[in-house]
Amino acid sequence: MTLSETAGAAVTAFRRHTAGLVPFYLLGAAVPAIARVGTFVGAALLYLYLEVTGRLAAVRTEIATVDVEPPDPEVDPDAFAEYTAELAAALEPLATPVVGGLVVLTILVTILASVVLSATVSAGQIGASLGALRDRRAAVDGIAGVRDHWLTFLGLVILEIVLWLTTAAAIAVVVAVAAFALTAAGAAPVAALFVALGVLAWLAVGAVIRAVFAFAPVAAVVDDVGVVASLSATGGFLRRRPVEALFYYVVAFVALVGFLGTLSALAVVGAAALVPLVTAFLVWPLLDLLKTALFGRYRGAIPRPTPIETTIRSQLRGGIARGWRELVGFVRATPALHALAVATMVGGFLGGWVVAGPLVGLTEASIEARLEGIVPPVFALELFGNNWTVAFTTAFAGLALAVPALVSLAFNGFVFGIVGRLEVDPAMLVAFVTPHGILEIPAIFVAGALGTHLGIVYWRTLRGPLGRAELATELERAFRVVVGLGIVLGAAALIEAFVSPFYFRPFL
Repeated sequence: MTLSETAGAAVTAFRRHTAGLVPFYLLGAAVPAIARVGTFVGAALLYLYLEVTGRLAAVRTEIATVDVEPPDPEVDPDAFAEYTAELAAALEPLATPVVGGLVVLTILVTILASVVLSATVSAGQIGASLGALRDRRAAVDGIAGVRDHWLTFLGLVILEIVLWLTTAAAIAVVVAVAAFALTAAGAAPVAALFVALGVLAWLAVGAVIRAVFAFAPVAAVVDDVGVVASLSATGGFLRRRPVEALFYYVVAFVALVGFLGTLSALAVVGAAALVPLVTAFLVWPLLDLLKTALFGRYRGAIPRPTPIETTIRSQLRGGIARGWRELVGFVRATPALHALAVATMVGGFLGGWVVAGPLVGLTEASIEARLEGIVPPVFALELFGNNWTVAFTTAFAGLALAVPALVSLAFNGFVFGIVGRLEVDPAMLVAFVTPHGILEIPAIFVAGALGTHLGIVYWRTLRGPLGRAELATELERAFRVVVGLGIVLGAAALIEAFVSPFYFRPFL
């Protein structure tokens, strides 16, 4: 196959196996939602410790004596310094070894969980990509990839991090010594130039490391080998097929530049939340398919794809229609899980309402202020991107035995409870939320129920009653339900941007 045929094979595999491939990338986007469970547990333990020991009550008492609005440091620096000293004294009960230890432990657990989960999910992504290119069932091969290669992927991640840190430390030491010697010799401009060259050298070495490790995971799956053998196979590929490797690097670089450029442009207009959607649903799957196809072609492991008869337009239309049917069917089939989702979120709301009680009068929330200056089309895009991302991350995070999905529901309810308790104009808040809330809030319940369902399915897979094929079926179904949720949340975003902020104003 030529390079264009290889790229075409990647696109064909994506179109033919979207429902089996993309779930692993949605799961990758959900890794932070899984890892932050440890953060929430640490925060809860910290809150209980401070509450039981009375330190939180002492802070509340002291904070009540401090002005809510700090003085302007430019107008009255002495008053600002006094305010800062008062605030530090009020927060002093929080500065204990136990608090510090809990914070450090929570950070370490969150980082460790993120690294392990990212490596594990990456194994599934490459496994699913190879399965899709071979025209096999991508979801089944993705699950096999997780089982067979997660430890190799973790080893590659750790080794790459160690190489990055080692080279950074070595270059930093050399640059620091040379810069100090040059500065002492009165050549400060030369020292500054040397520092700049050191930074460029580190970036160049880092680029080489990333270039090698970009293909190592693919080699591990295609050749079914470990860390050392995958790096050796990658070296052979780079030596024998430099044009193919360069082609991927160029495509990946263009995609990265496009990603950063799009992110910057959307951030300027306030719609940056669309970027995670595009990357999870399209960019990362296609890039993995491309590099898997290139290495697989080198190994003779990728067959020539057969063309797809249907057009992209008809495929999209059919996928959206099926997503709606799967959404309706899932809601009808799982009333108990939806009741649990509602109860969890309501419990979180009540908890937020109670926790916000002591803050009433100290701080406030204003829906009027949050709506000031919105541009409805941009606001709609931002809402849609953010809400759909929350929905699919909640759903697929639930694969970790349902806990992250339930935690996400409780957390969202908790935030709503705090905002509701601190709102300065409750009538306006209710009026604003009602039109779009009748779609958006049930969608959150469905996402939580779907995550709980996936957690139960995975537990049954671990215990034995279900196999890989059944788990793959549920992952494909979950993807289609998420597509259905996208329809609901798209409608909710349009209502929230074009109707909710305006319709009630003549009546309030």
